[in-house]
Amino acid sequence: MKSPIRRQYTLLLIFLVIIAISAFTMKHFFFNKEPVSYITAEVRPIDLEESVLAHGSLQAIKTVAVGAQVSGQLKKLHVALGDRVQKGDLLAEIDPILQQNSLRDAEAALENVLAQKKAKQALLIKYQAEYQRQKQMIAAEASSRANLESASAQQESTRAEIAALTAQIKQAKISIDTARANLGYTRITAPMSGVVLAIVTEEGQTVVSAQTATTILKLANLDTMTVKAEISEADVTKVKPGQKVYFTILGDPDRPIYSTLRAVEPAPVDSTSSTDSSSSGSSSSGSAIYYNGLFEVPNPDHRLRDSMTAQVSIVLHEAAKALCIPVSALGQKLADGSYTVRVLKNNKPENRIIRIGVNNKVQVQVTEGLRAGETVIIGDSTTLPDDDSSKNSRPAGPPPGM
Repeated sequence: MKSPIRRQYTLLLIFLVIIAISAFTMKHFFFNKEPVSYITAEVRPIDLEESVLAHGSLQAIKTVAVGAQVSGQLKKLHVALGDRVQKGDLLAEIDPILQQNSLRDAEAALENVLAQKKAKQALLIKYQAEYQRQKQMIAAEASSRANLESASAQQESTRAEIAALTAQIKQAKISIDTARANLGYTRITAPMSGVVLAIVTEEGQTVVSAQTATTILKLANLDTMTVKAEISEADVTKVKPGQKVYFTILGDPDRPIYSTLRAVEPAPVDSTSSTDSSSSGSSSSGSAIYYNGLFEVPNPDHRLRDSMTAQVSIVLHEAAKALCIPVSALGQKLADGSYTVRVLKNNKPENRIIRIGVNNKVQVQVTEGLRAGETVIIGDSTTLPDDDSSKNSRPAGPPPGM
Protein backbone atom coordinates (compact mmCIF):
# COMPACT_ATOMS: atom_id res chain seq x y z
CA MET A 1 0.00 0.00 0.00
CA LYS A 2 1.08 3.49 -0.73
CA SER A 3 1.76 5.76 2.15
CA PRO A 4 -0.69 8.62 2.80
CA ILE A 5 2.07 11.18 2.27
CA ARG A 6 2.89 9.85 -1.21
CA ARG A 7 -0.79 9.81 -2.14
CA GLN A 8 -1.11 13.45 -1.10
CA TYR A 9 1.89 14.40 -3.24
CA THR A 10 0.31 12.66 -6.24
CA LEU A 11 -3.02 14.43 -5.80
CA LEU A 12 -1.22 17.77 -5.38
CA LEU A 13 0.74 17.23 -8.61
CA ILE A 14 -2.45 16.39 -10.58
CA PHE A 15 -4.15 19.46 -9.14
CA LEU A 16 -1.25 21.70 -10.23
CA VAL A 17 -1.28 20.26 -13.74
CA ILE A 18 -5.04 20.93 -14.04
CA ILE A 19 -4.57 24.52 -12.86
CA ALA A 20 -1.74 25.08 -15.39
CA ILE A 21 -3.80 23.73 -18.28
CA SER A 22 -6.79 25.86 -17.27
CA ALA A 23 -4.66 28.98 -17.02
CA PHE A 24 -3.10 28.39 -20.46
CA THR A 25 -6.52 27.78 -22.02
CA MET A 26 -8.08 30.92 -20.53
CA LYS A 27 -5.13 33.04 -21.58
CA HIS A 28 -5.13 31.69 -25.12
CA PHE A 29 -8.86 31.88 -25.79
CA PHE A 30 -10.04 34.77 -23.61
CA PHE A 31 -7.20 37.13 -22.86
CA ASN A 32 -5.08 36.87 -26.04
CA LYS A 33 -7.78 37.80 -28.59
CA GLU A 34 -6.57 40.47 -31.05
CA PRO A 35 -8.79 43.57 -31.59
CA VAL A 36 -10.65 43.93 -34.91
CA SER A 37 -8.92 46.25 -37.41
CA TYR A 38 -10.82 48.09 -40.16
CA ILE A 39 -10.03 49.07 -43.74
CA THR A 40 -11.56 52.52 -44.17
CA ALA A 41 -11.93 55.39 -46.61
CA GLU A 42 -12.72 59.03 -45.99
CA VAL A 43 -15.77 60.74 -47.44
CA ARG A 44 -14.28 63.52 -49.54
CA PRO A 45 -15.31 65.82 -52.42
CA ILE A 46 -13.90 65.05 -55.87
CA ASP A 47 -14.82 65.72 -59.51
CA LEU A 48 -16.69 62.61 -60.57
CA GLU A 49 -17.45 61.45 -64.11
CA GLU A 50 -19.42 58.52 -65.47
CA SER A 51 -18.48 57.72 -69.06
CA VAL A 52 -18.55 55.08 -71.78
CA LEU A 53 -15.15 53.98 -73.04
CA ALA A 54 -14.66 53.21 -76.72
CA HIS A 55 -11.84 52.39 -79.09
CA GLY A 56 -11.66 54.72 -82.08
CA SER A 57 -9.64 55.71 -85.11
CA LEU A 58 -8.99 59.07 -86.78
CA GLN A 59 -9.84 59.72 -90.41
CA ALA A 60 -9.56 62.76 -92.63
CA ILE A 61 -12.89 64.52 -92.99
CA LYS A 62 -12.57 64.19 -96.78
CA THR A 63 -10.37 61.86 -98.83
CA VAL A 64 -10.22 61.78 -102.64
CA ALA A 65 -8.58 59.17 -104.85
CA VAL A 66 -7.19 61.17 -107.79
CA GLY A 67 -7.24 59.04 -110.92
CA ALA A 68 -6.52 59.17 -114.63
CA GLN A 69 -9.37 59.31 -117.16
CA VAL A 70 -7.13 58.53 -120.15
CA SER A 71 -4.57 55.84 -120.91
CA GLY A 72 -0.87 56.36 -121.40
CA GLN A 73 2.46 56.43 -119.64
CA LEU A 74 2.74 58.50 -116.45
CA LYS A 75 5.31 60.97 -117.70
CA LYS A 76 5.81 63.23 -114.66
CA LEU A 77 4.77 63.43 -111.00
CA HIS A 78 4.89 66.97 -109.63
CA VAL A 79 4.24 66.13 -105.95
CA ALA A 80 5.76 63.91 -103.29
CA LEU A 81 4.27 62.04 -100.35
CA GLY A 82 3.16 64.46 -97.63
CA ASP A 83 3.12 67.58 -99.84
CA ARG A 84 0.40 70.16 -99.26
CA VAL A 85 -1.37 71.24 -102.44
CA GLN A 86 -4.04 73.76 -103.31
CA LYS A 87 -7.06 73.18 -105.51
CA GLY A 88 -6.05 73.37 -109.18
CA ASP A 89 -2.34 72.63 -108.65
CA LEU A 90 -0.73 70.36 -111.25
CA LEU A 91 -0.17 66.92 -109.74
CA ALA A 92 0.90 64.68 -112.64
CA GLU A 93 1.19 64.48 -116.43
CA ILE A 94 0.44 61.58 -118.77
CA ASP A 95 2.18 61.29 -122.14
CA PRO A 96 -0.20 63.28 -124.44
CA ILE A 97 0.86 61.82 -127.83
CA LEU A 98 -2.18 59.54 -128.24
CA GLN A 99 -4.63 62.27 -127.22
CA GLN A 100 -2.96 64.83 -129.50
CA ASN A 101 -3.26 62.44 -132.44
CA SER A 102 -6.94 61.82 -131.62
CA LEU A 103 -7.53 65.58 -131.61
CA ARG A 104 -5.84 65.94 -135.02
CA ASP A 105 -7.96 63.09 -136.44
CA ALA A 106 -11.14 64.75 -135.20
CA GLU A 107 -10.13 68.12 -136.65
CA ALA A 108 -9.30 66.50 -140.01
CA ALA A 109 -12.66 64.70 -140.06
CA LEU A 110 -14.42 68.01 -139.46
CA GLU A 111 -12.55 69.67 -142.32
CA ASN A 112 -13.53 66.77 -144.65
CA VAL A 113 -17.22 67.06 -143.81
CA LEU A 114 -17.14 70.84 -144.22
CA ALA A 115 -15.62 70.40 -147.70
CA GLN A 116 -18.30 67.87 -148.66
CA LYS A 117 -21.02 70.24 -147.51
CA LYS A 118 -19.51 73.08 -149.50
CA ALA A 119 -19.49 70.91 -152.64
CA LYS A 120 -23.11 69.88 -152.11
CA GLN A 121 -24.14 73.49 -151.59
CA ALA A 122 -22.56 74.39 -154.97
CA LEU A 123 -24.33 71.47 -156.61
CA LEU A 124 -27.61 72.59 -155.04
CA ILE A 125 -27.23 76.00 -156.68
CA LYS A 126 -26.79 74.29 -160.05
CA TYR A 127 -29.91 72.10 -159.53
CA GLN A 128 -31.97 75.11 -158.44
CA ALA A 129 -31.01 76.96 -161.66
CA GLU A 130 -31.87 73.89 -163.72
CA TYR A 131 -35.25 73.64 -162.02
CA GLN A 132 -36.05 77.28 -162.77
CA ARG A 133 -35.02 76.81 -166.40
CA GLN A 134 -37.24 73.76 -166.76
CA LYS A 135 -40.19 75.67 -165.33
CA GLN A 136 -39.71 78.42 -167.93
CA MET A 137 -39.42 75.88 -170.75
CA ILE A 138 -42.57 74.11 -169.59
CA ALA A 139 -44.39 77.43 -169.62
CA ALA A 140 -43.22 77.93 -173.23
CA GLU A 141 -44.04 74.30 -174.04
CA ALA A 142 -40.39 73.79 -175.00
CA SER A 143 -39.65 70.85 -172.66
CA SER A 144 -41.30 67.76 -171.26
CA ARG A 145 -42.84 67.39 -167.80
CA ALA A 146 -40.36 64.58 -166.96
CA ASN A 147 -37.39 66.94 -167.22
CA LEU A 148 -39.00 69.31 -164.73
CA GLU A 149 -39.69 66.49 -162.25
CA SER A 150 -36.09 65.23 -162.59
CA ALA A 151 -34.69 68.69 -161.87
CA SER A 152 -36.98 68.98 -158.79
CA ALA A 153 -35.87 65.56 -157.46
CA GLN A 154 -32.17 66.41 -157.84
CA GLN A 155 -32.75 69.65 -155.96
CA GLU A 156 -34.53 67.96 -153.01
CA SER A 157 -31.98 65.11 -152.84
CA THR A 158 -29.11 67.57 -152.64
CA ARG A 159 -30.85 69.46 -149.82
CA ALA A 160 -31.19 66.17 -147.87
CA GLU A 161 -27.51 65.39 -148.41
CA ILE A 162 -26.59 68.86 -147.14
CA ALA A 163 -28.75 68.25 -144.01
CA ALA A 164 -26.95 64.93 -143.42
CA LEU A 165 -23.57 66.63 -143.77
CA THR A 166 -24.71 69.31 -141.30
CA ALA A 167 -25.41 66.56 -138.74
CA GLN A 168 -22.00 65.01 -139.45
CA ILE A 169 -20.40 68.39 -138.80
CA LYS A 170 -22.03 68.47 -135.35
CA GLN A 171 -20.72 64.99 -134.63
CA ALA A 172 -17.25 65.99 -135.78
CA LYS A 173 -17.31 69.03 -133.49
CA ILE A 174 -18.35 66.82 -130.56
CA SER A 175 -15.46 64.46 -131.38
CA ILE A 176 -13.11 67.45 -131.34
CA ASP A 177 -14.44 68.56 -127.94
CA THR A 178 -14.00 65.01 -126.59
CA ALA A 179 -10.47 64.75 -127.98
CA ARG A 180 -9.60 68.17 -126.59
CA ALA A 181 -10.99 67.17 -123.15
CA ASN A 182 -9.00 63.92 -123.21
CA LEU A 183 -5.91 65.92 -124.03
CA GLY A 184 -6.66 68.11 -121.02
CA TYR A 185 -7.02 65.00 -118.83
CA THR A 186 -3.36 64.22 -119.45
CA ARG A 187 -2.66 67.08 -117.03
CA ILE A 188 -4.02 65.90 -113.66
CA THR A 189 -4.83 68.72 -111.23
CA ALA A 190 -5.87 68.73 -107.59
CA PRO A 191 -9.67 68.61 -107.15
CA MET A 192 -9.34 70.11 -103.65
CA SER A 193 -6.79 71.50 -101.23
CA GLY A 194 -5.18 68.89 -99.03
CA VAL A 195 -2.20 66.67 -98.26
CA VAL A 196 -0.84 63.85 -100.43
CA LEU A 197 -1.52 60.72 -98.35
CA ALA A 198 -0.37 58.08 -100.81
CA ILE A 199 1.18 57.74 -104.26
CA VAL A 200 -0.21 54.65 -105.95
CA THR A 201 1.29 54.97 -109.45
CA GLU A 202 4.93 55.92 -110.00
CA GLU A 203 6.57 57.72 -112.92
CA GLY A 204 7.05 55.51 -115.97
CA GLN A 205 4.13 53.21 -115.24
CA THR A 206 1.50 52.75 -117.93
CA VAL A 207 -1.99 53.84 -116.98
CA VAL A 208 -4.88 51.88 -118.52
CA SER A 209 -8.29 53.41 -117.87
CA ALA A 210 -10.45 51.56 -120.40
CA GLN A 211 -13.08 50.55 -117.80
CA THR A 212 -12.30 52.34 -114.53
CA ALA A 213 -10.18 55.36 -113.65
CA THR A 214 -6.76 54.27 -112.42
CA THR A 215 -5.78 55.86 -109.09
CA ILE A 216 -2.62 57.95 -109.28
CA LEU A 217 -2.54 59.31 -105.72
CA LYS A 218 -4.74 60.04 -102.72
CA LEU A 219 -5.49 63.50 -101.34
CA ALA A 220 -6.96 64.21 -97.91
CA ASN A 221 -8.17 67.31 -96.10
CA LEU A 222 -6.49 67.07 -92.68
CA ASP A 223 -7.66 70.46 -91.38
CA THR A 224 -10.55 68.64 -89.69
CA MET A 225 -10.47 65.04 -88.50
CA THR A 226 -13.39 62.66 -88.04
CA VAL A 227 -13.17 60.21 -85.15
CA LYS A 228 -14.98 56.89 -85.46
CA ALA A 229 -15.46 55.35 -82.01
CA GLU A 230 -16.65 51.75 -81.77
CA ILE A 231 -19.32 51.61 -79.04
CA SER A 232 -20.39 48.19 -77.76
CA GLU A 233 -24.02 47.18 -77.93
CA ALA A 234 -24.11 47.12 -74.12
CA ASP A 235 -23.35 50.87 -74.00
CA VAL A 236 -24.88 52.22 -77.21
CA THR A 237 -28.33 52.64 -75.64
CA LYS A 238 -26.83 55.12 -73.15
CA VAL A 239 -25.22 57.25 -75.84
CA LYS A 240 -26.90 59.99 -77.88
CA PRO A 241 -25.78 62.89 -80.11
CA GLY A 242 -24.86 66.10 -78.32
CA GLN A 243 -23.04 64.44 -75.43
CA LYS A 244 -19.61 65.67 -74.38
CA VAL A 245 -16.77 63.50 -75.64
CA TYR A 246 -12.99 63.54 -75.44
CA PHE A 247 -10.13 61.31 -76.55
CA THR A 248 -6.39 60.85 -76.28
CA ILE A 249 -3.86 59.44 -78.71
CA LEU A 250 -1.14 56.94 -77.88
CA GLY A 251 1.62 59.47 -78.52
CA ASP A 252 0.17 62.03 -76.08
CA PRO A 253 -2.00 60.25 -73.48
CA ASP A 254 -1.97 63.19 -71.02
CA ARG A 255 -3.54 65.71 -73.41
CA PRO A 256 -7.26 65.09 -73.92
CA ILE A 257 -9.00 66.60 -76.95
CA TYR A 258 -12.65 67.58 -76.42
CA SER A 259 -15.58 67.64 -78.83
CA THR A 260 -19.30 66.82 -79.07
CA LEU A 261 -20.78 63.57 -80.34
CA ARG A 262 -22.37 64.27 -83.74
CA ALA A 263 -24.08 60.98 -84.58
CA VAL A 264 -24.30 57.27 -83.87
CA GLU A 265 -24.55 55.08 -86.96
CA PRO A 266 -27.75 52.95 -86.94
CA ALA A 267 -26.08 49.88 -88.45
CA PRO A 268 -23.30 47.98 -86.68
CA VAL A 269 -19.72 47.89 -87.87
CA ASP A 270 -19.28 45.45 -90.80
CA SER A 271 -23.06 45.12 -91.09
CA THR A 272 -22.69 43.85 -94.67
CA SER A 273 -20.79 40.76 -93.60
CA SER A 274 -23.20 40.26 -90.71
CA THR A 275 -26.16 40.35 -93.10
CA ASP A 276 -24.51 37.90 -95.48
CA SER A 277 -23.86 35.44 -92.67
CA SER A 278 -27.24 35.85 -90.97
CA SER A 279 -28.39 32.53 -92.38
CA SER A 280 -25.67 30.73 -90.44
CA GLY A 281 -27.85 30.95 -87.30
CA SER A 282 -26.20 30.78 -83.93
CA SER A 283 -22.67 30.72 -85.35
CA SER A 284 -22.61 34.52 -85.60
CA SER A 285 -24.50 35.23 -82.36
CA GLY A 286 -21.35 34.93 -80.26
CA SER A 287 -19.49 37.75 -81.99
CA ALA A 288 -19.34 41.20 -80.38
CA ILE A 289 -21.44 43.96 -81.95
CA TYR A 290 -20.18 47.55 -82.15
CA TYR A 291 -21.69 50.79 -83.49
CA ASN A 292 -19.71 53.76 -84.77
CA GLY A 293 -20.05 57.04 -82.90
CA LEU A 294 -18.92 60.01 -85.02
CA PHE A 295 -17.53 63.41 -84.08
CA GLU A 296 -15.10 65.95 -85.55
CA VAL A 297 -12.16 67.88 -84.11
CA PRO A 298 -10.18 70.74 -85.68
CA ASN A 299 -6.62 69.93 -86.71
CA PRO A 300 -5.03 73.19 -87.89
CA ASP A 301 -1.44 72.14 -87.15
CA HIS A 302 -1.96 68.62 -88.63
CA ARG A 303 -0.74 67.06 -85.38
CA LEU A 304 -3.44 64.41 -85.74
CA ARG A 305 -2.85 62.00 -88.60
CA ASP A 306 -4.98 59.66 -90.61
CA SER A 307 -5.61 56.19 -89.09
CA MET A 308 -4.32 57.14 -85.62
CA THR A 309 -5.74 55.19 -82.67
CA ALA A 310 -7.94 57.11 -80.23
CA GLN A 311 -9.00 56.18 -76.71
CA VAL A 312 -12.46 57.76 -76.52
CA SER A 313 -14.59 58.63 -73.49
CA ILE A 314 -18.24 59.62 -73.96
CA VAL A 315 -19.43 61.48 -70.87
CA LEU A 316 -22.82 60.31 -69.60
CA HIS A 317 -22.95 62.18 -66.26
CA GLU A 318 -20.52 64.35 -64.32
CA ALA A 319 -20.54 66.09 -60.94
CA ALA A 320 -18.05 68.69 -59.69
CA LYS A 321 -16.85 68.56 -56.06
CA ALA A 322 -19.21 65.70 -55.25
CA LEU A 323 -18.97 63.83 -51.92
CA CYS A 324 -17.68 60.39 -52.89
CA ILE A 325 -16.85 57.02 -51.36
CA PRO A 326 -15.43 53.87 -52.97
CA VAL A 327 -18.00 51.56 -54.56
CA SER A 328 -16.65 48.72 -52.39
CA ALA A 329 -18.03 50.53 -49.31
CA LEU A 330 -21.62 50.05 -50.46
CA GLY A 331 -23.58 47.42 -48.61
CA GLN A 332 -27.02 45.99 -49.30
CA LYS A 333 -29.30 47.77 -51.75
CA LEU A 334 -32.71 48.47 -50.29
CA ALA A 335 -36.08 48.40 -52.02
CA ASP A 336 -36.28 52.20 -52.36
CA GLY A 337 -32.90 52.38 -54.13
CA SER A 338 -30.88 53.46 -51.09
CA TYR A 339 -27.84 51.58 -49.78
CA THR A 340 -26.48 50.64 -46.38
CA VAL A 341 -22.91 51.50 -45.42
CA ARG A 342 -20.88 51.03 -42.25
CA VAL A 343 -19.43 54.17 -40.72
CA LEU A 344 -16.57 54.08 -38.19
CA LYS A 345 -17.45 56.41 -35.32
CA ASN A 346 -15.41 56.49 -32.09
CA ASN A 347 -13.64 53.32 -33.29
CA LYS A 348 -16.96 51.52 -33.43
CA PRO A 349 -18.92 50.59 -36.59
CA GLU A 350 -22.48 51.77 -37.07
CA ASN A 351 -24.89 51.25 -39.95
CA ARG A 352 -26.02 54.19 -42.07
CA ILE A 353 -28.51 54.47 -44.94
CA ILE A 354 -27.39 56.64 -47.87
CA ARG A 355 -28.55 57.65 -51.33
CA ILE A 356 -26.19 57.76 -54.30
CA GLY A 357 -25.88 59.70 -57.57
CA VAL A 358 -23.17 59.37 -60.24
CA ASN A 359 -21.46 56.00 -60.19
CA ASN A 360 -18.42 55.22 -62.33
CA LYS A 361 -17.91 51.73 -60.83
CA VAL A 362 -14.89 52.95 -58.83
CA GLN A 363 -16.21 55.97 -56.92
CA VAL A 364 -19.84 56.76 -56.18
CA GLN A 365 -21.44 60.09 -55.35
CA VAL A 366 -23.25 60.32 -51.99
CA THR A 367 -26.24 62.65 -52.20
CA GLU A 368 -27.69 61.95 -48.76
CA GLY A 369 -26.63 60.28 -45.50
CA LEU A 370 -22.93 61.18 -45.13
CA ARG A 371 -20.86 64.29 -44.45
CA ALA A 372 -17.40 65.23 -45.63
CA GLY A 373 -14.67 63.91 -43.35
CA GLU A 374 -16.59 60.89 -42.06
CA THR A 375 -15.02 57.46 -42.41
CA VAL A 376 -16.70 54.51 -44.09
CA ILE A 377 -15.65 50.90 -43.64
CA ILE A 378 -14.59 48.92 -46.68
CA GLY A 379 -13.57 45.74 -44.82
CA ASP A 380 -12.19 44.41 -41.53
CA SER A 381 -9.80 41.77 -40.24
CA THR A 382 -12.60 39.32 -39.52
CA THR A 383 -13.27 38.98 -43.24
CA LEU A 384 -9.62 38.32 -44.12
CA PRO A 385 -8.56 34.70 -44.75
CA ASP A 386 -6.62 32.93 -41.99
CA ASP A 387 -2.92 32.61 -42.81
CA ASP A 388 -2.67 29.19 -41.16
CA SER A 389 -5.62 27.83 -43.09
CA SER A 390 -4.20 29.15 -46.33
CA LYS A 391 -0.92 27.48 -45.56
CA ASN A 392 -2.62 24.21 -44.70
CA SER A 393 -4.56 24.33 -47.95
CA ARG A 394 -1.35 24.13 -49.95
CA PRO A 395 -0.08 20.70 -50.93
CA ALA A 396 2.77 19.54 -48.70
CA GLY A 397 4.81 18.25 -51.59
CA PRO A 398 4.71 17.14 -55.19
CA PRO A 399 1.88 14.87 -56.31
CA PRO A 400 2.38 11.14 -55.99
CA GLY A 401 4.63 9.62 -58.56
CA MET A 402 6.76 12.74 -59.06
